[in-house]
Amino acid sequence: MSPLPATRLPEGIRARILPGINGLSMHVLEAGDPSQPLLLLLHGFPELAWSWRRVMPGLAALGYHVVAPDQRGYGRTTGWSADYDGDLAPFCMLNLVRDAMGLIAALGHREAAAVIGHDFGSPVAAWCALVRPDLFRRVALMSAPFGGPPGLPEATPGRAPAADIHAALAALPRPRKHYQWYYSEPGANADLWHPPQGLHAFLRAYYHMKSADWPANRPYPLAEWEATSLAELPTYYIMDQALGMAATVAPEMPGPEAVAACRWLPAADLDLYVEEYTRTGFQGGLNWYRCRTTGLFEAEHEIFAGRRIEVPAIFIAGAADWGAEQTPGALRRMRDVCPMMGEIALVPGAGHWVQQEQPEAVLRHLQDWLRLA
Repeated sequence: MSPLPATRLPEGIRARILPGINGLSMHVLEAGDPSQPLLLLLHGFPELAWSWRRVMPGLAALGYHVVAPDQRGYGRTTGWSADYDGDLAPFCMLNLVRDAMGLIAALGHREAAAVIGHDFGSPVAAWCALVRPDLFRRVALMSAPFGGPPGLPEATPGRAPAADIHAALAALPRPRKHYQWYYSEPGANADLWHPPQGLHAFLRAYYHMKSADWPANRPYPLAEWEATSLAELPTYYIMDQALGMAATVAPEMPGPEAVAACRWLPAADLDLYVEEYTRTGFQGGLNWYRCRTTGLFEAEHEIFAGRRIEVPAIFIAGAADWGAEQTPGALRRMRDVCPMMGEIALVPGAGHWVQQEQPEAVLRHLQDWLRLA
């Protein structure tokens, strides 16, 4: 696999492939002087290192070596398996932290001045800072709050079993299902990869529906992790039981005028996502969800029960991003888990894809925060 050609990259960004990183050949985008302190940018789903293109040059201008990898399961990074029936362990959270550690070493750095994660990259960044604060000296979380590691079940031996949220969602008058468990099903990859409307139209509608361009994105705190509360979320999170994601977003496909007016994701930028996912499919990223929903690695995480993130932190999300509220109470708990949490910034004019939709505002928040280092 070759790196993205320079002709596809914005000015100031270059690409290369670094072999031998925890079993991967890792494709990275980078900007800035490699002798300067490292900023490590971790993307989410369904994104790529490409999702950081609009903020990388600005961060490099602050005097950093800025590096964004295609994470395990994505893009031009190779060495992972897309077999649904294969071993999930390479995609578990602590191995994703190991990937980030290996990348720091391969780049010739001794530490990352900050790790910055968006969407599913946010919990990876959080776990990096939780587990190895000596290597990840600051952490910025975007769109997905971190509620901390799971507690030990032995600490609450009389606790009643959790209610079956999936049965409760299915029993609603309008039967529903949680998107993360849908993403864990064997057919999810085919639904996303080969949708009836075509991959280009699917991704356009999906990115649109989770952005500030979709007028129904008006988030507010939910009462609790309970079916009727969760059903207040948009259908890209709490889906209609009978529909896949391709059918869920299809009615929200923006018209030609709206597409032409979309400055944060013009056609050429979307084309790159389409080209990469046409080649790889989505199973690599979906395996991250399966690690969570199967509970296979819960005991591994319980080793860190009660541990907090003891490095400076910041949280940034779009003001129109339901991601900050999709887990009731997580945004509030984050300050307890991150005692050095500074600003919690909700950016106007941005939905879920905050660093793409409003890169200048994100840069301002990060710049102010990094100056405190």
